[in-house]
Amino acid sequence: MTAEGSEKVKVAVRVRPFNKRELDLGTKAVVRMCNGQTILDHVSDDKQPKTFAFDHSFYSTDPNDPNFASQEEVFNSLGSGVLENAFSGYNACIFAYGQTGSGKSYSMMGTSEQPGIIPRLCNEVFRRIKETTCETLQYKVEVSYMEIYNERVRDLLDPKKSNKHHLKVREHKILGPLVDGLSVLAVDSFQQIASLIEEGNKSRTVAATNMNAESSRSHAVFNITLTQILKDVEKDFTGEKMAKISLVDLAGSERAGKTGAMGKRLEEGGNINKSLTTLGMVISALAERSNGKKEKFIPYRDSVLTW
Repeated sequence: MTAEGSEKVKVAVRVRPFNKRELDLGTKAVVRMCNGQTILDHVSDDKQPKTFAFDHSFYSTDPNDPNFASQEEVFNSLGSGVLENAFSGYNACIFAYGQTGSGKSYSMMGTSEQPGIIPRLCNEVFRRIKETTCETLQYKVEVSYMEIYNERVRDLLDPKKSNKHHLKVREHKILGPLVDGLSVLAVDSFQQIASLIEEGNKSRTVAATNMNAESSRSHAVFNITLTQILKDVEKDFTGEKMAKISLVDLAGSERAGKTGAMGKRLEEGGNINKSLTTLGMVISALAERSNGKKEKFIPYRDSVLTW
């Protein structure tokens, strides 16, 4: 959400490099980016190229390309604005959506050498806190980390608890939807967050498919709650301003025929696609409502992901 304008939703597209499987198949590139536009070429026929416009287009296929978009550039374009608005008291969400193996986890979490949006944003939170903390302004930062696997919620910061019984999503009359029993931990440094993320990632549900050797079989949601405590000593006044940042690494949409999914993997894929379909329906319904059309039912509760 933007504090200064009416644009509440921004959409970015990122093109990843070819993986080994695609290189072995001799795959040809059909996507190019030019002057802020994303162009899809047709290799096998004479159809005209299709042109798409997004708020941001990141070409990340070849590091030697002058237009190559690095992890840092992606964060500066997407994460810095979210952080700015959070310090202004606005809730915000970034989620990565796409086919399995398209690079969502790399963009959101990254690697130790090339950190993604989540660790960069967390690091920037504490850098800014260090710069602005004073007698009249204090901060409190809390985090939670969960996964939605087969329409069930697991606490990635306390996986043993989730293995005994799955957490329930409930409606709070003031706070709205929340996960009952989810661990919410106070942190005071980036190092503490990095340690929690590392432990949480070890508990994520992943498995190999034909499309991706380490396919995420769950949606992962990392929440940061930023509370600013404002003090006026002369007037003996204390107030709080709170914002929540939700950073979501969605499981990849997939086709059973291409992934080779069978048995348990097939069931997982079905639940993944169900929740992603519901997410699309919710976004579509919200868009129709914002365009002034008649009151539209929004199916939030059709999936745990959208509740």
